[in-house]
Order: sequence, then C-alpha cells, then structure tokens
Amino acid sequence: MTVDVEQVPVGFNEGRRIVLRENARLLNAVAADEWNEAGSLIRSARAVFAIGGGRSGLAIQMAAMRLMHLGLRVHVAGEVTAPALGSGDVLIAVSGSGTSDVVVRAADTANKVGASVLAVTTAPESPLAQRARAVLVLPAAHKQDHSAEITLQYAGSLFEQSVLLAFDALFQALWSSADQSAERLWERHANIG
Repeated sequence: MTVDVEQVPVGFNEGRRIVLRENARLLNAVAADEWNEAGSLIRSARAVFAIGGGRSGLAIQMAAMRLMHLGLRVHVAGEVTAPALGSGDVLIAVSGSGTSDVVVRAADTANKVGASVLAVTTAPESPLAQRARAVLVLPAAHKQDHSAEITLQYAGSLFEQSVLLAFDALFQALWSSADQSAERLWERHANIG
C-alpha cells in the first residue's frame, strides 16, 4: 500500500510519535552481536576513519566525535588534517544505498592499503557491503523509496537518524567497558573553535 504522506496532516505530536516509533522499531531489529563485534574492531584499530555523504556524513561525524572522546585516534575522511589511511586502520563507511561513489571508492582504497572496512548501510548486497570486512545493516528505507512501507519520514531520514542513535548506543557500550569517567572524556572535548 502506498501512502501519500503529504495528504495526511500531521501535527508535531504525531510527527514525534512517528520518528520515535520508527527508530525504536529499527534499533530493536538490528543484530546486537554484529554491533558488539564492530565495537571490538573499532577499539582494536590503529586509527578510525569515518566517511559518509550528506546527512549520513553528518551523523557519522557525530559518532566520530564520541569515539574520539573515548581516547581513540579518529579522523573524518576529507578533512585537511586527516592522515593517510593504512594497514591496521578501520574505515567506517556509511551509505544508505551502499552505492555512494565517494564512499565506495574510499572502501576500495581501504582494501588496497590493508585497512578494514566497516560498512553501515540498508543494503547488505550493495557494492559497499561487498567491499567490507563487516556490514552493519540498518533496516531503513532507501532514500528514494517513497512507498511509506518502511518509513513515513522523508528520504533517508530514518537511516540517518538510526546511524546516529546506533552509534550512540555503541558508544555507551564501549564507554561502559573503558573504565573512564565522564570527566576524563570531557577533557578530550574540543575547547577552541
């Protein structure tokens, strides 16, 4: 059944219910063991690099900041201070479709230099997933799926939100086993700019 969301008036309260309900359903459907394994891969990396385009890129940048707070060496790909990716590193590559050119090319580079690719996508059979050591599937709609079968939200909103929320959950898990106080993490928080 296709629902034309524009024909259904929604106030803020209903909008909030939609966003919360869809995110709760999605996060409860992810494979927790796979996320725990991803946490181990991230924790053991020489350095962690994060890449994604558009809003997905913004969500993974927020996750990168939290990983930095844990004391990990973290870089956002494309930033002028990001060093070369190398052997022993992990590239967290985020693309809902798994076909974003810049993200797939980054995965190719990672494989060429001996880094591990951790793909985050809705598409487990995508080109990005095929290049990954580990694939974290977030079962959100592809941004061009306007059927409203998986989400009533626009474009890739559910995927982008779930990237942020799933990585915040992973951060909580990693922090709980890191024996570091909130004060210690805060010392690493940016204090200029």
